[in-house]
Amino acid sequence: MKKLFLGFLRQLVFWILFFNITRLVFLVYYSGLLSVEGIRFTEVMGVFSHALKLDLATACYFMIFPFLLILLQSFWSPRWLNIINKVYSGFMIFVYSLSAAAEMGIYAEWKTKLTYKIIKYLSHPSEIYNSAETGTFFFLLLLFILMFSGGLFAYLRWFYRDLIREKLHFWQSLVFAVVLPPLLVIGLRGGVQQIPINQSQSYFSDHNILNLAAVNNAFNLYISIFENLGNMRENPFLFMDDSRAEAIMKDLYAVKKDTTISVLTTSRPNVVILIMESWSADLVSELGGEAGITPQFSKLAQEGILFNAIYASGSRSEQGMACIFGGFPAHPISSITVQPDKFVKLPSLVRELKKQNYSSAFYFGGQLIYGNIKSYIIFNGFDQIMEGENFPAPIPRGKLGIHDEFSLGYLVNDLHNFKQPFFASLFTVSTHSPWDQPFPKPLKWGGNEQEYINAAYYTDHCLLEFFTKARQKAWFPNTLFIIVADHSHNSYRNWHPESREYHKIPLLFYGEVIKPEFRGKTCLKLGNQHDIASTLLAQMGLPSAAFKYSKNLFNPYSGEFSYYSTEDGAGWIHDMNYYTFESHPPMRYWWNSFTRGADSTVYINEAKAYLQTVFGEYMKD
Repeated sequence: MKKLFLGFLRQLVFWILFFNITRLVFLVYYSGLLSVEGIRFTEVMGVFSHALKLDLATACYFMIFPFLLILLQSFWSPRWLNIINKVYSGFMIFVYSLSAAAEMGIYAEWKTKLTYKIIKYLSHPSEIYNSAETGTFFFLLLLFILMFSGGLFAYLRWFYRDLIREKLHFWQSLVFAVVLPPLLVIGLRGGVQQIPINQSQSYFSDHNILNLAAVNNAFNLYISIFENLGNMRENPFLFMDDSRAEAIMKDLYAVKKDTTISVLTTSRPNVVILIMESWSADLVSELGGEAGITPQFSKLAQEGILFNAIYASGSRSEQGMACIFGGFPAHPISSITVQPDKFVKLPSLVRELKKQNYSSAFYFGGQLIYGNIKSYIIFNGFDQIMEGENFPAPIPRGKLGIHDEFSLGYLVNDLHNFKQPFFASLFTVSTHSPWDQPFPKPLKWGGNEQEYINAAYYTDHCLLEFFTKARQKAWFPNTLFIIVADHSHNSYRNWHPESREYHKIPLLFYGEVIKPEFRGKTCLKLGNQHDIASTLLAQMGLPSAAFKYSKNLFNPYSGEFSYYSTEDGAGWIHDMNYYTFESHPPMRYWWNSFTRGADSTVYINEAKAYLQTVFGEYMKD
């Protein structure tokens, strides 16, 4: 009987040690970022102690099947049962090592752990490969191989012992069968408390990277999958009666007067939307960023209308597409664009303009299959869709796609072929890793985001070339250019990924169709990308009621609020009041900043109603 208990205990200890080895690899891999954030060594070491309970719970889950095998071996122990145990453990070591390596790869870009939503993106491994720098990809592959092979070797060499022809009295097997299951259940629940253990057990620091490192990969992924599947039946962000949430939303979008400041010289301009991959407001000096990163954008801002309080409601490109073209805000857990049965119910800015006899086109130098963007773009009804494979083969391209200078150059030359008025959009690619743009990298600062700001410097230079050529075209005087980011990105300032600073993005209206008196002006209205639809349609004198989450940024009476989603909650800015929260479990507030005398409950309920309504809309059949 002693051999049975020791055999079980050795395997349990292995898993706890293995979890911590992979955690250590993660922390070493991101040691540079820890240094940039000024995190003390003692606080880093706290990761391991705060991870212990969740690791133990996860190890207990992993040990359910080995326990059943060991219990069977207490009665009957042929050799092949040991083989089954080894194969099972080897498979689990393989999967966990893969999740650890994948998490190291995604954290730099997404600042999150491996989740159900991210797993869905992994269904296109070629996109994952193309999105990573070659050296980084193969280094992570090497780490995966080392973690897997090292873990398997250690397990077989020092932790696993074969049980062959064990002869136990019945009462000994009965003791093992009766004593161990309750202990296993207590372990996987994290104790005997009423509420089982969850990821909050491992949260302990103001530095989110330490919290994420402490949370067990497998446990987090299991919860993410379980919660997502469950959420398809019931709204997980149900904070109040739907009628009350509806009333709050109605008040938010109510306007005393349905009017607009007319800033265009024509109601039927050509429209070109340039969607800038991963552009943070920190790239633009006029939005509070350091000077010298995007000087050409700054020159454009001096002649256009710059919006200085715009936030991306999501953190993924496909979410940005739904915001810009469908006026639909991003939300936690999933994206509406990955589900055709849902996004077909969204309104479409493209289709609205096609009703006005606009021709249309969408250009992207990469592959649109990622995030199911292609299906969504096709749904919008663009007359012409150009992605990487459709461009002539000789055009230079990097791992992720055609470099921005060439895709922008191709578009500017193509536009004269479109029937006017036209609506064209181009999605850039070069400000996404692997930063392999064919251009010098003059910016020698930026810390952990030096490659990112140099990529932005390159794309900014491409804007100069694009507009230099565009000004020579006959269609230019009658064209409105809208430059906006699909989402933000970590910057050299390393904002917390759930902060408002992290989600702030540039939005610029530019072109000779802007009335002279508005050129060089700044719009202070709080808003999101999903406000573009109503704002543009109002300038054209067209109805926008179908875009119910979109407000007219040029209407002086529209509300001063902005929303953005997080992994499990939302950020909310209303006038000067601001806070960010995660919904469950338990409710966690990251920031609370309310003006003196403000009723914080009002703003908290606004944010909850907004998230509840948007996700409820997403869940509708």
